[in-house]
Amino acid sequence: MRSYRQYCGLARALDVVGDRWTLLVIRELLEGPRRYAELLDGLPGIATNLLVERLRSLEENGVVVRGPDGRYLLTPWGEGLHDVVYTLGRWASPLMARPLADDEFRPHWLRHIVVALFEGVDKRRGDVTVELRCGDDPMTLVSSDGRVHLAAGRLDAPDVVLTGRPDAVVGLIAGALRPAEASAHGVSVTGDARRLSRLRPRHRRS
Repeated sequence: MRSYRQYCGLARALDVVGDRWTLLVIRELLEGPRRYAELLDGLPGIATNLLVERLRSLEENGVVVRGPDGRYLLTPWGEGLHDVVYTLGRWASPLMARPLADDEFRPHWLRHIVVALFEGVDKRRGDVTVELRCGDDPMTLVSSDGRVHLAAGRLDAPDVVLTGRPDAVVGLIAGALRPAEASAHGVSVTGDARRLSRLRPRHRRS
């Protein structure tokens, strides 16, 4: 990548991670060490030679290393991009209301959406667990004591199970769609949908 040649922290950062696809490679590695084939699967649309180039650049800049088992992982300095990536996801949260159309989707990407949309949940509303079935691999959203996180797999006896397109499911749990509207978009609800209101941040109307 050609340098901006500016004595500015932002410019220096973009010299390292500003190329197309680079932050998406970082997004995948924030989930944990990944083999090359796993990165390809998590980055639909990237050319194989371009992924090789991006990984090489990240290695040369000290952001990524390749472990003895062949997997790529972030260095401690690379891990420092965690807040950058999630803050960008939070900034883009208004854009997530747009329909998927032909967008690719992977279930673990929901983690970034959840962090962006459900920051500041009012813990006075109580805890709730929601199983999300938006693809082959279910995810479980857990809101407990004002904190929300998303984990792979299922928990026993979730309060609500939502099945459908990820954009419609996210719209329902975020309060952008009413249950009837989500149903019209193909979302099926098992359990008490009223408990989804426990996910609303304190400053947002339920």
